[in-house]
Amino acid sequence: MPLSVSSPTLGQTNRRLLKKLLALVVLAFAFGFALVPLYDAFCLVTGLNGKTGNAAQAGNFGFGGINKSVTAPPSSIDMNRVVTVEFTGTVMPGLPWELLPMTSKLDLHPGELHLVKYRVHNRSDKTIVGQAIPSVSPGLAAQHFEKIDCFCFAQQTLAPGETKELPLTFIVKPEIDNDIHTITLAYAFFHVDGEKSAVKNQVSR
Repeated sequence: MPLSVSSPTLGQTNRRLLKKLLALVVLAFAFGFALVPLYDAFCLVTGLNGKTGNAAQAGNFGFGGINKSVTAPPSSIDMNRVVTVEFTGTVMPGLPWELLPMTSKLDLHPGELHLVKYRVHNRSDKTIVGQAIPSVSPGLAAQHFEKIDCFCFAQQTLAPGETKELPLTFIVKPEIDNDIHTITLAYAFFHVDGEKSAVKNQVSR
């Protein structure tokens, strides 16, 4: 009598397929959460698109959103060190503005409070709203660059032909690495319309 070879039923096959699909979903979900720390690590190593430290996380100066105020007491000034801060600005396509730093370079002691300004001009004949997005390089310096007050905290509205001076108050923390002698702070201005307002509110806080 010939032996019969058992084969998996259709139900068993479907259950195995379902388990594999569920495993893929879990892996994809976990990968999505991992993207943010991976991106921050990339910024840390390369210095690209560095994010400034968040004052709300005082005492743990990791990467975070743009801070509006300082909640920790100011650090002492390190008079034995000088750090050069360079300021640049650019306007993204679609925004007919001009953006220039009124101070292109500043030598300072870590821990000092400084005020600089950017000048922005609307070249168009329309009222336009823009949003500035900052970037600090090298990435290792970003967590020690503290913005106390910044025009990037809010959208900027310029009337036709209007020119404004936009203030920035900041501190370079004394805890910054001794090997860092130059920091570049770059702002990119983007056009803001109704659909982008919600995105702006998330970025500026």
